[in-house]
This record gives sequence, structure tokens and C-alpha cells, in this order.
Amino acid sequence: MGGGNGNRDDVGRLQSGGTWKTALTWPPHGFRCQKLYLHREGGLVLTAPKSKTEHRFQYDPRNPVPTVGGNIDSGKHLVPRGPQNQTPPANYFAAKNQLPLSARHDVLTFETPPLEKNLEVTGPIQVILWVSSDAKDTDFTAKLMDVYPPSDHYPAGYAMNLEDGILRMRFRTSREQEVLMKPGKVYRIMIDLWATSNLFRKGHRIRLDISSSNFPFYDRNPNTGEVLGRHTHSVNALNTVHLSPKYPSHLSLPIRHN
Repeated sequence: MGGGNGNRDDVGRLQSGGTWKTALTWPPHGFRCQKLYLHREGGLVLTAPKSKTEHRFQYDPRNPVPTVGGNIDSGKHLVPRGPQNQTPPANYFAAKNQLPLSARHDVLTFETPPLEKNLEVTGPIQVILWVSSDAKDTDFTAKLMDVYPPSDHYPAGYAMNLEDGILRMRFRTSREQEVLMKPGKVYRIMIDLWATSNLFRKGHRIRLDISSSNFPFYDRNPNTGEVLGRHTHSVNALNTVHLSPKYPSHLSLPIRHN
């Protein structure tokens, strides 16, 4: 995907472009993982942080982040699937306003500076985070985006979602065995963003959003640690993403190196 002119066509769709390619292996040869580290002021850069900082946000299950596109196989009558600008239209389920998702207090946004040259990403993607919470159980979500610069067709730019994933903390070590969190303890987790193949054009930005909900695509976590599907109430969770030399939270991208 990618490489298009980024204009809007006659039916209102972003022209992102694309090219068919074939390979004898998966991932294709010529790609290797590149770490992009999360930094304190929302940066996503090649160097690990040199000082300690923390990003906290309050996750309220009664006010979840609304789903805006994605690889949705069911429930398409609630939320249209596929790549979309990450600003929910008025008729989207759970959307209480039409502000960009990045404007929410419970969404942490990290992005690169405008790219100085085209960058191809092809293969599996992972997000490695060091996190903690004051709850016994909560979720952490991650979403990868290709951010188009402002243009005549999109004066505010266009944040196109590529992949997303989620981890319920009670399943951080195994899907077969549930282990609740110890409030305040720091855990290393991996959020699988599956795989993509996208050409980020010169002038675009790579963006990563971290939160704790993506509803209704993923069910809300009530944060109580009760038996799944049988919770009696919900509580807010104060969730923290740690950034430091000891806790180098990062995005791992398969990038072509010629």
C-alpha cells in the first residue's frame, strides 16, 4: 500500500495507492527490524530515552475510545471496516464528539518527524511496552498509522490506520492461565500488530497511539479483575507507560535496508 497522491476521489476516498509485489519468503528478504522509541514529548525516534519519564492516563470503561475502522470481520453495521481517518464521524457507535482520537486524554500519541525519504515497511509488527496500573486487570491497545500532511483535499492532514492490537493484562504471560496484576508493579508486555506492507512517503509521519480501549471492536475491560463476562461493576484505571533507559518502550518495524 502507499505511494498514491493522497487526494480525495469522486466518492470521497483517500487515494493511498499501492503496488503488487511477490516474494519467495515471508517476511521478504531485505527487511530487518528497526526500533522506534517512545519519548516523553510524543516523539517516536531511533534513539532510546536517556532520562526517566512516565505517561499516565485515566481509562474509564464508561467512556471508551470509539472504533474508527480496522480489520473488522463482524459488526460492520456498527462501524465500517478498513483504513479511515482517525476522527470519528457523528454516526459512529460510542463516538460522543467529532474530535480526532488524538485529542482524547486517554490516548497517548507518539510520532516521527516528517520523513526525509520514502520508507517501506513490510512484515510483522510488534509494540514492546513497560506498563503499570493501579487496577488488578486492564487492557493496553496500540494502533499504527500513516499520517498524511495537510493538503488542499485534507487541510488537517489524514491519519490513516494500518494495524491495531490489544492485550488484556491477565493474559500477559499466557492465554491459558490468568494472572492478575499487582497494582503499581511494572510489567514488560508485547502487543502484536500482526503484519502490513506500506510505503510511507516522504513528508509523511509514522504514528503510534497507545490507549486501553477500542470499542466496540474490542470488548471493554471493567478493570475489576472479576471473572470474565461476570463482572458486577466497573472502575477507572490509572494506567502508566514507562519510558527510560531501564524501560525502553518501543515500536518494532520491519524496514527495507538496501
